[in-house]
Amino acid sequence: MQPASNRQSYLDWLRIFSIIAVFFLHSGMAFVEEWEWHLKNNETSNLLMEINFWLGRFRMPLLFFISGTVTYFMLQRRSSGSFIGLRFRRLFIPLVFGILVIVPPQVYMERLTQGFKGNFADFYGTVFSTGAYPAGNFSWHHLWFIVYLFLYDILFAPLFKWMMSEKGRERLAFFNKLANRKWIYLLPVPGVIAYTAMSRPFPETHDLIHDWGRHVYWLFFLITGFTCINFPKLMESLERNRRTSFLFAFASILLINYLRWNNLEPDEVLPNWQSDYRTYLFIALFPLTAWSWIFTFIGYGRRYLNKKHSVLNYVNEAVYPFYILHQTIIVIVVFYVIRTNEPVLNKFLFTFITSFALVMCIYHLFIRPYAITRFLFGMKPKKKAVKQMKETKEAAQEKSSEIAQAAIQIS
Repeated sequence: MQPASNRQSYLDWLRIFSIIAVFFLHSGMAFVEEWEWHLKNNETSNLLMEINFWLGRFRMPLLFFISGTVTYFMLQRRSSGSFIGLRFRRLFIPLVFGILVIVPPQVYMERLTQGFKGNFADFYGTVFSTGAYPAGNFSWHHLWFIVYLFLYDILFAPLFKWMMSEKGRERLAFFNKLANRKWIYLLPVPGVIAYTAMSRPFPETHDLIHDWGRHVYWLFFLITGFTCINFPKLMESLERNRRTSFLFAFASILLINYLRWNNLEPDEVLPNWQSDYRTYLFIALFPLTAWSWIFTFIGYGRRYLNKKHSVLNYVNEAVYPFYILHQTIIVIVVFYVIRTNEPVLNKFLFTFITSFALVMCIYHLFIRPYAITRFLFGMKPKKKAVKQMKETKEAAQEKSSEIAQAAIQIS
């Protein structure tokens, strides 16, 4: 059994995967009809919408689950107070910087399409004088995730620290029993029930104050991620049951899409769908498929991706600034792309490739090398990052040497 005290590479790979999923989805949002977004192309793609629909089932739940495991590793050698200070530096500082610098260009581009006349300097003052978005121009847009994660970590730090203590592990030893057979699938039940009960009276808003349904939803993923890494037998169970998880994931998304594609959703076929129990059965499919896909990725990731690679440190460092920057760059690119007469697929591919290249160039040239930008984007100080990279490289070389020696002995 791999000790949970060591950072596990598969979690880093899955974190990278979840950010790429977010990037893909946002790159396509201008070219799909079903969801509102800041800018929209005249022509849309139903096939791209279906890919985005699938990604939308698990991308943020997976990110919260992985964030729960990150919280565990951060708390290992820190007190609750020290952890809160670290989260302030890594989350709150980038959030304030993002709200003041990164997000306003997104709102500006949107207002230009709505008739605003003037340059960005003319617009910037309205960020502070017009109130909250969408009526006004002050917003955190895609940075809502950072807001929520920061508050969750601050509020639950004492609980997490207690769960990691010897007394906490003794009191919560029943979690180890869930690792037996298929009992692991009881873990999502409270989250599924909560989502099913709260999603209609509390629709998603990302405004923090009125988003009670989603607060409960995201918290279950965060706490479950923390619990699974705190009790390693649960992670072992997810790996062992990965095929069952994949079966549930595939069957649930297939059922959802069958109902969607054949216009059999409750509001389409049930006269009193608001109070019909079948409506809630349909709603329950959405958290069920989210949990199933997460358990699938964790299980297969732990089995096949738990390997260090020389590129992992660079990408893992880049992924947080990448997330902070990505939507602003996408919106700027889309603003000009939707004015062209190219087919929708060409527009999407250009947006995806160009935005990715621009974000990575900005990161590599302007963020990664300098202490001040590293600080503003929530990165580790450069000396610590270099030290960690060397340690990872040495560990990878040592592992390769062990494998080579074992191969020689076998031969």
